[in-house]
Amino acid sequence: MADKKNILTYEGLTKYEEELHNLKVVRRQEVAQKIKEAREQGDLSENAEYDAAKDEQRDIEARIEELENILKNAEVVDEDEVDLGTINIGCKVKVLDLELSEEVEYKIVGSTEADSLKGRISNESPVGKALIGHKAGDAVTVETPGGKFTYKIIDITRS
Repeated sequence: MADKKNILTYEGLTKYEEELHNLKVVRRQEVAQKIKEAREQGDLSENAEYDAAKDEQRDIEARIEELENILKNAEVVDEDEVDLGTINIGCKVKVLDLELSEEVEYKIVGSTEADSLKGRISNESPVGKALIGHKAGDAVTVETPGGKFTYKIIDITRS
């Protein structure tokens, strides 16, 4: 089975590359030093510092593996080439929630970069899926687990 492509914006790619570099270069050395210092304290069977450092090392290695897989399968969206005529990954969308009479702004990103608290929604989410392909002025009804919502698309811009 082929690995799933991870759609990333250039900003997301850079963020993941920097995190991977930091984990490999800085954090690995820090944890190795903690393990070395804990070993020097003697008996490892009752050494909480050693156990904590080994747990931290395991977490770092797991995150490194996760980031390497994300980057290996990355497909970067060039936001400068995004067609602003219709909504697609890499654009920022301003919509009016017709039920609440409230304006909301979303950036459409790949699922790897999604963070709803920062207004970054996945192209695979119910809202993202419903908005993709529509134009400014369109009304879009979105079915979510929380019910149906209707948005009027106000504007599509580059982020």
